[in-house]
Amino acid sequence: MSGSSSNILFITSDQHSHRYLGNRPAHNGGEDVDTPTLDQLEDNSTSFDSTYCATPLCTPSRLSLLTGKRAPNADAWGNSSLLQPDLETFPETLSNAGYETCLIGKMHLGGNRQFAGFDHRPYGDLTGNTGHQMEPPNRSLGEQGPDWEALVTDVGNTDIPESLLQERNVIAESMSFLREHEYANPDQPWALCASFSRPHWPRTAPERFFDKYWQGGVSEPRIVEGADTDEHPLIAEQKELTAGVTHDDAMRARAAYFACVEYLDELIGDFLAALDRDGFLDDTIVVYTSDHGEMAGEHGLWDKCTYHESSTRVPLFVQTPEHRTDDLEPSRFERPVNLIDLYPTLCNLVGVTPPKDLDGTNLSASIVNEEEPERGPVMTDCFATPGAPATDYRMVRDGDYKYVRFRDAPELLFNVEEDPLETENLAEEPRDDDAEALESLRNVVRESLDFEETLEQKEKAAQLKDEYRLGAYRGGPNQYHLPDGRVIDADTPIYHPDVVAEEPDVIFDDFEEP
Repeated sequence: MSGSSSNILFITSDQHSHRYLGNRPAHNGGEDVDTPTLDQLEDNSTSFDSTYCATPLCTPSRLSLLTGKRAPNADAWGNSSLLQPDLETFPETLSNAGYETCLIGKMHLGGNRQFAGFDHRPYGDLTGNTGHQMEPPNRSLGEQGPDWEALVTDVGNTDIPESLLQERNVIAESMSFLREHEYANPDQPWALCASFSRPHWPRTAPERFFDKYWQGGVSEPRIVEGADTDEHPLIAEQKELTAGVTHDDAMRARAAYFACVEYLDELIGDFLAALDRDGFLDDTIVVYTSDHGEMAGEHGLWDKCTYHESSTRVPLFVQTPEHRTDDLEPSRFERPVNLIDLYPTLCNLVGVTPPKDLDGTNLSASIVNEEEPERGPVMTDCFATPGAPATDYRMVRDGDYKYVRFRDAPELLFNVEEDPLETENLAEEPRDDDAEALESLRNVVRESLDFEETLEQKEKAAQLKDEYRLGAYRGGPNQYHLPDGRVIDADTPIYHPDVVAEEPDVIFDDFEEP
């Protein structure tokens, strides 16, 4: 089976909900989107069908994933949180064990600790500027923060040439890293994280994808109103952010999100084909996942930060070399797991000893021996909700039940097997099995989290921002780290172009409008 010589290809996207996979049927919560590449990968992998992020928000989710720790233990509070200097990361563990490690693309890290334990970082959001290439003019992201309504309405076809899109650069730079590594260190194992920005907003895609879903029709959100939680403080605060979005706006944004998912699938297909052609998959473990989900209009909500399945649940596929040679059967597990489990799992798959203080669970036996995961309750936290700190929460999934405890808001309980859209709050009048589950999950939160302590931890962690602040201006969404040491903006042609002519007929005598 996979051993100490196996390479690791860790492919991650941003904001890809578990619902948006072609393999997921409608009766199991799936949406009608085409993802042939990811479908094929899932069909020949170990798939963890109920995978939850540690936090449904970019930076804290990634900090938890990198460190194998739940949000409070990783000081992963919000998008301005920093990677704590005393926390070891999984690329650091692999590097110390002899791997050459590389991160290419988005990681949304704050401050000046941008390598996060990786040996190389040639391209990506190297100044912590999120990596999202907003479409000019950039009215959706202002100095006061995101214009959430504009992020839903400013969608559609991308005006950026595909060759300049972050995702294409991730593929090109990833192939370059691997070829250079093969030339210089052919006997050294490698671990590459290729991190894509889509389907996260700006929710723009090439015309061939957007037109497919907008002109061809797109499904309505599964539920918009009528849930017990419609008036819950967290939901009310989140809805207020996009209160002016019309039904037509919402449907157009859904079409754009579908388009971004399928475009991502095409990109990953191109990437895997090139890797396979050049032999880089021969002894490589391939992982696909995303940092959190997307509500896409469900419950009248957009983006993330809520406890809902669409916000907190993501795809997770692990494909070993033995899967590709048919020496290991593909398998699918329904028992809930968490992204923090990847750290110990990947280490164990390649024979590397992980740190002993991780919060994640080693799932390698599920992958290698097809054994049901041995894992206790899965937890998801959010300490950066619109109504924080009152609506800070810890969510616990155990068996059929999901429980959400807030700092200062009504608790919630759902049977997600019987009520997958989370419309009925069983905590209001619990009976029999529901009452037993409620008390059990209340105890899990009581014993694992002190909300008052988290406030003190957040304040203490914030003091590090000055010590580890970035020493240069942030620049555009992405940068290159050149071999001579310079860090230069990668997106200058998009945001600060050297315009040769304002109109094409100044240069071209034979140009005709299509």
